[in-house]
Amino acid sequence: MGALNTALAQHGYLILGAIVFLEAIGVPVPAAVALLVAGGAAARGVLQTPYVLSIALGAMLAGDTLMFLLGRYTGWWLLGLLCRISLNPEACILRSADSFYRRGRTLLVIAKFIPGINTMAPPLAGSMNMRLMTFLRLDLAGALLYAGSYLVVGYVFSGALDVVTRGYDSAGRIIGWIVIGLIGAYLLFRVWLWAKGRALTAVPFADPEEAARELATGAAVYDVRSHGYFDAKATRIRGSRRLDPNSLRQPAAGLPVEGSVFLYCTCVRQATSVRVAQELQKVSYGKSIRITVIRGGLRAWVKAGLPVEDVPADEVAVLPAFD
Repeated sequence: MGALNTALAQHGYLILGAIVFLEAIGVPVPAAVALLVAGGAAARGVLQTPYVLSIALGAMLAGDTLMFLLGRYTGWWLLGLLCRISLNPEACILRSADSFYRRGRTLLVIAKFIPGINTMAPPLAGSMNMRLMTFLRLDLAGALLYAGSYLVVGYVFSGALDVVTRGYDSAGRIIGWIVIGLIGAYLLFRVWLWAKGRALTAVPFADPEEAARELATGAAVYDVRSHGYFDAKATRIRGSRRLDPNSLRQPAAGLPVEGSVFLYCTCVRQATSVRVAQELQKVSYGKSIRITVIRGGLRAWVKAGLPVEDVPADEVAVLPAFD
Protein backbone atom coordinates (compact mmCIF):
# COMPACT_ATOMS: atom_id res chain seq x y z
CA MET A 1 0.00 0.00 0.00
CA GLY A 2 2.95 2.32 0.62
CA ALA A 3 4.12 1.91 -2.97
CA LEU A 4 0.54 2.47 -4.16
CA ASN A 5 0.32 5.64 -2.07
CA THR A 6 3.54 7.00 -3.61
CA ALA A 7 2.41 6.08 -7.13
CA LEU A 8 -0.93 7.81 -6.64
CA ALA A 9 0.80 10.95 -5.41
CA GLN A 10 3.03 11.04 -8.50
CA HIS A 11 0.66 9.80 -11.20
CA GLY A 12 -2.56 9.91 -9.17
CA TYR A 13 -5.43 10.17 -11.59
CA LEU A 14 -3.95 7.91 -14.27
CA ILE A 15 -3.07 5.14 -11.80
CA LEU A 16 -6.46 5.33 -10.10
CA GLY A 17 -8.36 5.19 -13.40
CA ALA A 18 -6.29 2.26 -14.67
CA ILE A 19 -6.75 0.19 -11.50
CA VAL A 20 -10.49 0.80 -11.34
CA PHE A 21 -10.92 0.00 -15.04
CA LEU A 22 -8.88 -3.21 -14.80
CA GLU A 23 -10.92 -4.46 -11.85
CA ALA A 24 -14.13 -3.69 -13.74
CA ILE A 25 -13.09 -5.99 -16.60
CA GLY A 26 -12.16 -8.83 -14.27
CA VAL A 27 -8.43 -8.32 -13.62
CA PRO A 28 -7.71 -9.09 -9.91
CA VAL A 29 -6.32 -5.69 -8.86
CA PRO A 30 -7.14 -3.88 -5.57
CA ALA A 31 -9.48 -1.12 -6.73
CA ALA A 32 -10.95 -0.75 -3.23
CA VAL A 33 -7.46 -0.12 -1.81
CA ALA A 34 -6.72 2.39 -4.58
CA LEU A 35 -9.95 4.24 -3.79
CA LEU A 36 -9.12 4.31 -0.06
CA VAL A 37 -5.66 5.70 -0.72
CA ALA A 38 -7.03 8.21 -3.24
CA GLY A 39 -9.54 9.39 -0.64
CA GLY A 40 -6.72 9.88 1.85
CA ALA A 41 -4.64 11.71 -0.75
CA ALA A 42 -7.61 13.99 -1.47
CA ALA A 43 -7.94 14.78 2.24
CA ARG A 44 -4.27 15.88 2.32
CA GLY A 45 -4.67 17.98 -0.82
CA VAL A 46 -2.46 15.75 -2.98
CA LEU A 47 -5.43 14.97 -5.26
CA GLN A 48 -8.59 16.95 -5.98
CA THR A 49 -11.76 15.28 -4.73
CA PRO A 50 -14.00 16.14 -7.73
CA TYR A 51 -11.40 14.79 -10.17
CA VAL A 52 -10.86 11.63 -8.10
CA LEU A 53 -14.57 10.84 -8.02
CA SER A 54 -15.10 11.68 -11.69
CA ILE A 55 -12.19 9.54 -12.87
CA ALA A 56 -13.17 6.61 -10.64
CA LEU A 57 -16.77 6.71 -11.90
CA GLY A 58 -15.70 7.15 -15.51
CA ALA A 59 -13.25 4.24 -15.40
CA MET A 60 -15.76 1.99 -13.68
CA LEU A 61 -18.54 2.83 -16.13
CA ALA A 62 -16.19 2.35 -19.09
CA GLY A 63 -15.13 -1.12 -17.90
CA ASP A 64 -18.66 -2.18 -16.98
CA THR A 65 -20.08 -0.94 -20.29
CA LEU A 66 -17.41 -2.84 -22.19
CA MET A 67 -18.32 -6.04 -20.30
CA PHE A 68 -22.03 -5.35 -20.86
CA LEU A 69 -21.53 -5.05 -24.63
CA LEU A 70 -19.31 -8.13 -24.75
CA GLY A 71 -21.99 -10.02 -22.84
CA ARG A 72 -24.63 -8.78 -25.28
CA TYR A 73 -22.70 -9.90 -28.37
CA THR A 74 -20.78 -12.97 -27.12
CA GLY A 75 -23.36 -14.34 -24.69
CA TRP A 76 -22.32 -17.39 -22.75
CA TRP A 77 -18.80 -17.47 -24.23
CA LEU A 78 -17.65 -14.55 -22.09
CA LEU A 79 -19.43 -15.88 -19.00
CA GLY A 80 -17.71 -19.24 -19.47
CA LEU A 81 -14.37 -17.44 -19.73
CA LEU A 82 -15.01 -15.53 -16.51
CA CYS A 83 -15.97 -18.80 -14.79
CA ARG A 84 -12.91 -20.60 -16.15
CA ILE A 85 -11.32 -20.89 -12.73
CA SER A 86 -14.26 -23.03 -11.62
CA LEU A 87 -14.03 -26.82 -11.96
CA ASN A 88 -17.44 -26.72 -13.62
CA PRO A 89 -17.89 -23.37 -15.36
CA GLU A 90 -21.37 -24.31 -16.58
CA ALA A 91 -22.61 -24.62 -13.00
CA CYS A 92 -20.87 -21.33 -12.15
CA ILE A 93 -22.71 -19.59 -15.00
CA LEU A 94 -26.10 -20.96 -14.07
CA ARG A 95 -25.74 -20.05 -10.39
CA SER A 96 -24.68 -16.52 -11.28
CA ALA A 97 -27.44 -16.12 -13.88
CA ASP A 98 -30.12 -17.43 -11.55
CA SER A 99 -29.00 -15.20 -8.69
CA PHE A 100 -28.77 -12.15 -10.94
CA TYR A 101 -32.12 -12.68 -12.63
CA ARG A 102 -34.05 -13.33 -9.40
CA ARG A 103 -32.65 -10.22 -7.72
CA GLY A 104 -32.52 -8.23 -10.95
CA ARG A 105 -31.90 -4.55 -10.85
CA THR A 106 -31.29 -4.31 -7.11
CA LEU A 107 -28.36 -6.72 -7.36
CA LEU A 108 -26.77 -4.65 -10.12
CA VAL A 109 -26.60 -1.64 -7.77
CA ILE A 110 -24.79 -3.57 -5.00
CA ALA A 111 -22.98 -6.12 -7.21
CA LYS A 112 -19.55 -4.54 -6.76
CA PHE A 113 -19.60 -5.36 -3.06
CA ILE A 114 -20.27 -9.08 -3.73
CA PRO A 115 -17.24 -11.23 -4.64
CA GLY A 116 -17.99 -13.51 -7.57
CA ILE A 117 -20.87 -11.47 -8.96
CA ASN A 118 -19.12 -8.09 -9.30
CA THR A 119 -17.48 -8.94 -12.63
CA MET A 120 -20.29 -11.23 -13.78
CA ALA A 121 -23.12 -8.69 -13.38
CA PRO A 122 -22.47 -6.45 -16.43
CA PRO A 123 -22.11 -9.31 -18.98
CA LEU A 124 -25.09 -11.06 -17.39
CA ALA A 125 -27.14 -7.91 -17.87
CA GLY A 126 -26.02 -7.78 -21.50
CA SER A 127 -26.77 -11.45 -22.12
CA MET A 128 -30.22 -11.07 -20.56
CA ASN A 129 -31.12 -8.21 -22.91
CA MET A 130 -31.26 -5.42 -20.37
CA ARG A 131 -31.66 -2.06 -22.10
CA LEU A 132 -28.41 -0.14 -22.33
CA MET A 133 -29.82 3.03 -20.75
CA THR A 134 -31.35 1.00 -17.90
CA PHE A 135 -28.00 -0.68 -17.33
CA LEU A 136 -26.10 2.64 -17.39
CA ARG A 137 -28.49 4.20 -14.91
CA LEU A 138 -28.27 1.29 -12.46
CA ASP A 139 -24.54 0.83 -12.96
CA LEU A 140 -23.92 4.52 -12.31
CA ALA A 141 -25.82 4.21 -9.04
CA GLY A 142 -23.77 1.14 -8.11
CA ALA A 143 -20.48 2.76 -9.13
CA LEU A 144 -21.30 5.89 -7.13
CA LEU A 145 -22.17 3.80 -4.08
CA TYR A 146 -19.03 1.66 -4.36
CA ALA A 147 -16.49 4.36 -5.24
CA GLY A 148 -18.09 6.93 -2.97
CA SER A 149 -18.03 4.60 0.04
CA TYR A 150 -14.32 3.86 -0.20
CA LEU A 151 -13.37 7.43 -1.07
CA VAL A 152 -15.30 8.77 1.93
CA VAL A 153 -13.71 6.22 4.27
CA GLY A 154 -10.26 7.07 2.92
CA TYR A 155 -10.96 10.80 3.23
CA VAL A 156 -12.33 10.65 6.77
CA PHE A 157 -9.68 8.26 8.09
CA SER A 158 -6.74 9.65 6.14
CA GLY A 159 -4.68 9.98 9.33
CA ALA A 160 -5.16 6.34 10.25
CA LEU A 161 -4.44 5.39 6.66
CA ASP A 162 -1.02 7.08 6.90
CA VAL A 163 -0.18 4.92 9.91
CA VAL A 164 -1.27 1.82 8.02
CA THR A 165 0.79 2.69 4.94
CA ARG A 166 3.92 3.32 7.03
CA GLY A 167 3.53 -0.03 8.74
CA TYR A 168 2.74 -1.78 5.47
CA ASP A 169 6.27 -1.44 4.10
CA SER A 170 7.75 -3.28 7.08
CA ALA A 171 5.06 -5.96 6.83
CA GLY A 172 5.35 -6.33 3.06
CA ARG A 173 7.64 -9.36 3.21
CA ILE A 174 5.27 -11.18 5.56
CA ILE A 175 2.32 -10.43 3.30
CA GLY A 176 4.32 -11.67 0.32
CA TRP A 177 4.92 -15.00 2.05
CA ILE A 178 1.25 -15.18 2.96
CA VAL A 179 0.32 -14.68 -0.69
CA ILE A 180 2.78 -17.38 -1.74
CA GLY A 181 1.31 -19.66 0.91
CA LEU A 182 -2.23 -19.05 -0.34
CA ILE A 183 -1.18 -19.80 -3.92
CA GLY A 184 0.50 -23.00 -2.73
CA ALA A 185 -2.61 -23.98 -0.77
CA TYR A 186 -4.77 -23.38 -3.85
CA LEU A 187 -2.50 -25.56 -5.99
CA LEU A 188 -2.61 -28.31 -3.36
CA PHE A 189 -6.40 -28.02 -3.31
CA ARG A 190 -6.51 -28.46 -7.09
CA VAL A 191 -4.26 -31.53 -6.80
CA TRP A 192 -6.55 -32.91 -4.09
CA LEU A 193 -9.59 -32.40 -6.34
CA TRP A 194 -7.78 -34.18 -9.15
CA ALA A 195 -6.82 -37.10 -6.88
CA LYS A 196 -10.36 -37.27 -5.52
CA GLY A 197 -11.72 -37.41 -9.06
CA ARG A 198 -9.33 -40.20 -9.93
CA ALA A 199 -10.52 -42.14 -6.89
CA LEU A 200 -14.16 -41.97 -7.93
CA THR A 201 -15.87 -44.52 -10.10
CA ALA A 202 -13.83 -44.97 -13.25
CA VAL A 203 -15.47 -43.44 -16.31
CA PRO A 204 -14.31 -44.72 -19.71
CA PHE A 205 -13.33 -42.20 -22.39
CA ALA A 206 -13.36 -42.51 -26.16
CA ASP A 207 -11.82 -40.38 -28.89
CA PRO A 208 -14.31 -38.64 -31.22
CA GLU A 209 -13.40 -40.93 -34.13
CA GLU A 210 -14.05 -44.04 -32.04
CA ALA A 211 -17.36 -42.64 -30.83
CA ALA A 212 -18.38 -41.78 -34.40
CA ARG A 213 -17.81 -45.38 -35.51
CA GLU A 214 -20.01 -46.70 -32.71
CA LEU A 215 -22.69 -44.10 -33.38
CA ALA A 216 -22.83 -45.34 -36.95
CA THR A 217 -23.72 -48.80 -35.62
CA GLY A 218 -26.57 -47.61 -33.40
CA ALA A 219 -25.01 -46.26 -30.21
CA ALA A 220 -26.77 -43.33 -28.52
CA VAL A 221 -25.17 -39.95 -27.85
CA TYR A 222 -26.38 -37.32 -25.35
CA ASP A 223 -25.55 -33.64 -25.04
CA VAL A 224 -25.26 -32.85 -21.31
CA ARG A 225 -24.29 -29.19 -21.54
CA SER A 226 -25.91 -26.95 -18.96
CA HIS A 227 -25.88 -23.74 -20.96
CA GLY A 228 -25.27 -24.78 -24.54
CA TYR A 229 -28.96 -24.70 -25.34
CA PHE A 230 -29.36 -21.04 -24.42
CA ASP A 231 -27.60 -19.93 -27.60
CA ALA A 232 -29.88 -19.60 -30.62
CA LYS A 233 -26.93 -20.50 -32.87
CA ALA A 234 -25.96 -23.59 -30.88
CA THR A 235 -24.87 -26.76 -32.66
CA ARG A 236 -24.58 -30.31 -31.41
CA ILE A 237 -23.31 -33.67 -32.57
CA ARG A 238 -25.53 -34.94 -35.35
CA GLY A 239 -28.10 -37.34 -33.95
CA SER A 240 -27.50 -36.43 -30.32
CA ARG A 241 -30.27 -35.83 -27.82
CA ARG A 242 -30.64 -33.49 -24.88
CA LEU A 243 -29.98 -34.71 -21.34
CA ASP A 244 -30.28 -32.00 -18.69
CA PRO A 245 -27.48 -32.59 -16.14
CA ASN A 246 -29.51 -30.78 -13.48
CA SER A 247 -32.45 -33.19 -13.74
CA LEU A 248 -30.71 -36.52 -13.30
CA ARG A 249 -32.71 -37.39 -10.20
CA GLN A 250 -35.87 -37.33 -12.25
CA PRO A 251 -36.90 -40.46 -14.19
CA ALA A 252 -34.53 -40.79 -17.14
CA ALA A 253 -37.18 -41.28 -19.80
CA GLY A 254 -35.82 -42.22 -23.17
CA LEU A 255 -32.47 -43.57 -21.99
CA PRO A 256 -31.66 -46.97 -23.48
CA VAL A 257 -31.56 -49.97 -21.17
CA GLU A 258 -28.74 -51.64 -23.05
CA GLY A 259 -25.98 -50.89 -25.54
CA SER A 260 -23.51 -48.03 -25.67
CA VAL A 261 -24.21 -44.47 -24.58
CA PHE A 262 -21.86 -41.56 -25.24
CA LEU A 263 -21.91 -38.24 -23.37
CA TYR A 264 -20.32 -34.89 -24.21
CA CYS A 265 -20.20 -31.29 -22.99
CA THR A 266 -17.99 -28.23 -23.50
CA CYS A 267 -16.59 -27.67 -20.00
CA VAL A 268 -13.06 -28.04 -18.65
CA ARG A 269 -11.87 -31.67 -18.46
CA GLN A 270 -15.39 -32.82 -19.41
CA ALA A 271 -16.44 -32.21 -15.79
CA THR A 272 -20.17 -32.26 -16.49
CA SER A 273 -19.97 -35.36 -18.69
CA VAL A 274 -17.98 -37.22 -16.04
CA ARG A 275 -20.44 -36.27 -13.29
CA VAL A 276 -23.42 -37.33 -15.40
CA ALA A 277 -21.69 -40.58 -16.37
CA GLN A 278 -21.10 -41.42 -12.71
CA GLU A 279 -24.74 -40.71 -11.84
CA LEU A 280 -25.96 -42.84 -14.74
CA GLN A 281 -23.64 -45.66 -13.73
CA LYS A 282 -25.35 -45.70 -10.34
CA VAL A 283 -28.92 -45.74 -11.67
CA SER A 284 -28.12 -48.26 -14.41
CA TYR A 285 -26.20 -50.70 -12.21
CA GLY A 286 -26.95 -54.25 -13.27
CA LYS A 287 -28.16 -53.24 -16.72
CA SER A 288 -26.41 -54.00 -19.99
CA ILE A 289 -25.46 -50.41 -20.73
CA ARG A 290 -21.98 -48.98 -21.28
CA ILE A 291 -21.59 -45.26 -20.60
CA THR A 292 -18.63 -43.48 -22.20
CA VAL A 293 -17.49 -39.84 -22.28
CA ILE A 294 -16.26 -38.36 -25.54
CA ARG A 295 -12.77 -37.06 -24.85
CA GLY A 296 -12.54 -33.33 -25.57
CA GLY A 297 -16.31 -32.94 -25.89
CA LEU A 298 -17.96 -31.00 -28.69
CA ARG A 299 -14.82 -29.00 -29.48
CA ALA A 300 -12.78 -32.12 -30.18
CA TRP A 301 -15.64 -33.52 -32.29
CA VAL A 302 -15.76 -30.37 -34.42
CA LYS A 303 -11.98 -30.23 -34.68
CA ALA A 304 -11.98 -33.80 -35.99
CA GLY A 305 -14.31 -32.68 -38.80
CA LEU A 306 -17.16 -34.92 -37.70
CA PRO A 307 -20.79 -34.00 -38.51
CA VAL A 308 -22.80 -31.56 -36.38
CA GLU A 309 -26.29 -30.12 -36.66
CA ASP A 310 -28.14 -27.06 -35.44
CA VAL A 311 -30.02 -27.50 -32.20
CA PRO A 312 -33.74 -27.71 -33.09
CA ALA A 313 -35.57 -24.45 -32.45
CA ASP A 314 -38.03 -26.09 -30.05
CA GLU A 315 -35.13 -27.28 -27.86
CA VAL A 316 -33.42 -23.91 -27.55
CA ALA A 317 -34.14 -22.48 -24.12
CA VAL A 318 -34.95 -18.77 -24.17
CA LEU A 319 -32.60 -16.72 -22.04
CA PRO A 320 -34.35 -14.89 -19.21
CA ALA A 321 -34.70 -11.29 -20.33
CA PHE A 322 -35.36 -8.10 -18.42
CA ASP A 323 -37.23 -6.39 -21.27
